Amino acid sequence: MAETKKKKRASLSSFTILLIILVVLAIVTVIMGAMGVEGVEGATLSGVLTAPVFGFQDAIGVCLFVMILGGFLGIITETGALDAGIAALVHKLKGNELVLIPILMIIFSIGGTTYGMCEETVPFYLLLAATMVAAGFDSLTGAAVVLLGAGCGVLGSTVNPFAVGVAVDALSGVGIAVNQAIIIALGAILWIVTLAISIVFVMRYAKKVMNDKGSTFLSLQEQQDMMNEWGMKESEAEAADGQAAATPKMTGRQKGALVVFALTFVIMIVSFIPWTDLGVDIFEAGQVTEEVTTTMTGEEITTAIDDANDGATVTTIAEPVEATSVSEETVQPAWSSFLTGVPLGGWYFDEASTWFLLMALVIGVIGGVSESRFVKAFINGAADMMSVVLIIALARSITVLMASTGLDMWILNNAAAALNGMSAIIFAPLSFLLYVVLSFLIPSSSGMATVSIPIMGGLAHQLNFSVETMVMIYSAGNGLVNLFTPTSGAIMGGLALAKIEYSTWLKFGAKLFVVLGVVCMVILTAAMLILPGAA
Repeated sequence: MAETKKKKRASLSSFTILLIILVVLAIVTVIMGAMGVEGVEGATLSGVLTAPVFGFQDAIGVCLFVMILGGFLGIITETGALDAGIAALVHKLKGNELVLIPILMIIFSIGGTTYGMCEETVPFYLLLAATMVAAGFDSLTGAAVVLLGAGCGVLGSTVNPFAVGVAVDALSGVGIAVNQAIIIALGAILWIVTLAISIVFVMRYAKKVMNDKGSTFLSLQEQQDMMNEWGMKESEAEAADGQAAATPKMTGRQKGALVVFALTFVIMIVSFIPWTDLGVDIFEAGQVTEEVTTTMTGEEITTAIDDANDGATVTTIAEPVEATSVSEETVQPAWSSFLTGVPLGGWYFDEASTWFLLMALVIGVIGGVSESRFVKAFINGAADMMSVVLIIALARSITVLMASTGLDMWILNNAAAALNGMSAIIFAPLSFLLYVVLSFLIPSSSGMATVSIPIMGGLAHQLNFSVETMVMIYSAGNGLVNLFTPTSGAIMGGLALAKIEYSTWLKFGAKLFVVLGVVCMVILTAAMLILPGAA
């Protein structure tokens, strides 16, 4: 008994881990600032204390979305439709439950490689945890399906506009031409190889758990939380008695609610994919825009510049100046923007929050939930998400602190200088390791591409190496770290939803992460050696 209590104390919560990282990195910047390291400003006490607040502000869109999602899930749970639907699915797959894993991981990975599906996966952790527990696995299997499926897709981005799209644009901005076909081919290789390895890994683990519940990586407390939340007692009792489970029955209202529930997620996924960047404009049909030219005085120009710098500068113009600004304004909206004002494919978390709030009302009506039950269920559902919201905000605070102190850019600039002049066989793996380090500080794929690719891509171009391979080194390095970095709100929030401690996830996936990293380095080093550099 004493040993069990000791183990429980040794497991740090996600909140504590994130706070430790925040404080340690702040101390590092203070030491570097005191030593006079150029480009790094020591974090102040006020900077550290306010970082979680600014992190919350920075992540307010996704935080609000998660709270409304909680209310939405509270309503569907109140109707009983979700439990009945999962029971029916598991009953239908009886004996073939393992088939769920590769199918779902492939689907999530397609979202990852095409449009960088990451924070959008948060709602699925809860659903997949419940489904996998009902199928005889554990909640860790559900989290792995979501995180590794979407994560391997992002790692091997092919047309993901938030990763390779931003990177290619950044290279074009410094006058470096890129062959998109090479990027897509190399991305597809990384995507398929890492996904195949991950699917085998998750299936082997799930099979072990199904045959022996004691082989789970979950702690005793996590197992108890899992059973309390998604209840395995009835199914285990039936299995022990050798009884065949009765075919689950659903009422007409529950079936209707489940159809709307599924439609809600389908529309959410469709709305997040940037169709115009992929050459599809069906959702923007009917939209009419016109150019609007605005005359700007010198005073307006200087004010705009100073505002962009948050008042840190005072710009003056010696002579009277007049300029024009040309912008496009929508005269007639697209047909798919009638609900939120933004067409499908252009949605982000504000629009998704609106959509889930509306669908919660629709499901409540279809499911026959009374007004008093609706309000109570929605508030309780949102309240259940508060720990997730706070974890997301705290994770974002680390990025805020690193950006304000300049530590991230200092590491990038000095590492790029150190790599200058190396041969391809050394340059490629070391560049990959550099992106692994940087990705802890800048988990955002688009943010990483914007600040790093002009430097690293420019260096590869200067050394006559393949810039396309450098783009994929960035994508794979950043994607690998985003499978386990505690600075990612999506990971920490998703694990919290699945009631899994961060330390448990690390123990579960440590070997896999190392294998995926080695495989990526081998593929990318070979590509750097084989593919031609600048003409």
